[in-house]
Amino acid sequence: MTLEGKIAVVTGASRGIGRAIALRFARAGAAVAVVYASDAERADEVCREAVEYGARATAYQCDVSDFGAVKNTVGAIREFFGTIDILVNNAGVTGDGLIMAMKEQSFDRVIGTNLKGAFNMIRHCAPIFVKNRSGRILNISSVAGLSGNAGQANYAASKAGLVGLTKTVARELASRGICCNAIAPGLISTDMTAKLDDGGIVRAIPLGRVGRPDEVAELALFLCCELSGYITGEVVRIDGGLAM
Repeated sequence: MTLEGKIAVVTGASRGIGRAIALRFARAGAAVAVVYASDAERADEVCREAVEYGARATAYQCDVSDFGAVKNTVGAIREFFGTIDILVNNAGVTGDGLIMAMKEQSFDRVIGTNLKGAFNMIRHCAPIFVKNRSGRILNISSVAGLSGNAGQANYAASKAGLVGLTKTVARELASRGICCNAIAPGLISTDMTAKLDDGGIVRAIPLGRVGRPDEVAELALFLCCELSGYITGEVVRIDGGLAM
């Protein structure tokens, strides 16, 4: 599988799943725009690793929940790289709490980053894809968005929203040769999940282990390469069987 000559934008790319996807794309020949929220040092490290693979890579700080900031960032990426071929919406935050105690700010923050952030990125990249009459959009959802998860009303709602967004965008843009799909990871070993007491969850996973970011990255590569050109509007679970 190759992405030779493609320009990929990956949000939340300074760590975890986003980092793995950005580096896998770089290994596959893509130039990568590493979009991050706050950790410039880690984003620059991802860029350095991508360059070691022979890829062009540049980091862009952006709060994806800010419509205007996303517009400016997408414009800067397009100006630097010339175009955009692939968009991976991976940026995400959590703010766990039971629904009876959840603060409005926590709900708004998670929805703003995880769901509105994806909308903002798609909204500003779509005209580029339409002009090119090609493109791949990949949204990183979660099994929590498919089955819910106690204590994560905000997170599960945002990830469920990504499913609806994915299917709608796929329908709207299919006639222009643009595919939009989603991945729904289960428990993946990242900084975000490190603080979880995952013993009970692991026992519930048929494969009996936590997933790795590189496994998600391989699936992302397939869904963004030419081999997947007849797949759109799909949500693919990668969860060791947790949500089957």
